[in-house]
Amino acid sequence: MDRKRVFDIIQIGNKDDRASKAFDIFLVITIVVNISVLFLSTFEELDAYTGVFDVLEAVTIAIFIVEYILRIWTADFLYPDKTRGRAIGRFLVSFDGIVELFTILPFFFLSGFVVFRLLRVVRIFHLFRINANYDSFNVITSVLYEKRNALLSSIFIVIVMMLASSLCIYSVEHTAQPEAFRNAFSGIWWSLSTIFTVGYGDIYPITTLGKCLTVVITILGVLGVAIPTGIISAGFVEHYSRMRNKGLPDPSVRNTVSLTLSEDSPILNKTVDEIERTYAVSIAAVVRGGAVMLPTDQLRLEEADMLIYQTGDESQRLG
Repeated sequence: MDRKRVFDIIQIGNKDDRASKAFDIFLVITIVVNISVLFLSTFEELDAYTGVFDVLEAVTIAIFIVEYILRIWTADFLYPDKTRGRAIGRFLVSFDGIVELFTILPFFFLSGFVVFRLLRVVRIFHLFRINANYDSFNVITSVLYEKRNALLSSIFIVIVMMLASSLCIYSVEHTAQPEAFRNAFSGIWWSLSTIFTVGYGDIYPITTLGKCLTVVITILGVLGVAIPTGIISAGFVEHYSRMRNKGLPDPSVRNTVSLTLSEDSPILNKTVDEIERTYAVSIAAVVRGGAVMLPTDQLRLEEADMLIYQTGDESQRLG
């Protein structure tokens, strides 16, 4: 089997290839088994099955290692515009490559430092690699990417609010509770639980002024946390409106063209957003494996995809 065929099979989300679809299902089962073993091994009642758990973990990790090696071996097909060495380097530092590596490493350091044992949790994020190639996850990631600046600003506001409230509660409560509020940073845990209205109750104000300050900070916290929620909600509305309008004919655009991507197509592995900005076209839909996919900005085109797009004139056609 040549490298190109291996690449086609291990590509996640390639629905029109039965072998690739079977590989996706096999990979999901492997990940679920691996994570299940991770959870079940924490139960003292199941200590008698430790040997079985060890075997299952070793088998699933071996599968992950083989998959990781195959993805490195075929990295130049994932990044066709780069040399093989650069493509491998790009994969190693990509989200997929890092998750793959952190899925494997903890198995060899389970008896080492705590930081290595904590890496076992990263295995759960392996599931993102499956879902990331489907429309539902693409919509979420597109909205978060588009609203990233506004979200970062709102997070910055919450951090400033948390630091300010920590200083305030320290100034008010330090004299009354020197053990609970030893310094300004002692109030960060309290401010975090108060701003996010968790209220663990392990640290709380006892002075009248401290209680009044808590009321104000709680109200400001509710308003502060509502900011990113509103930004994300508005982003989803805008995104779905834009996708719905993309499916409608644009009166200012004259030509509707369909194009099936071949392995030598110049737009292969490019995102919808990159193609629309580079070629000045409007993509209406992408047909993959008989299913019509909404053209989200971050959707990356694959071989055999049918692209339906609109152009202003004949010179703007992609192929």
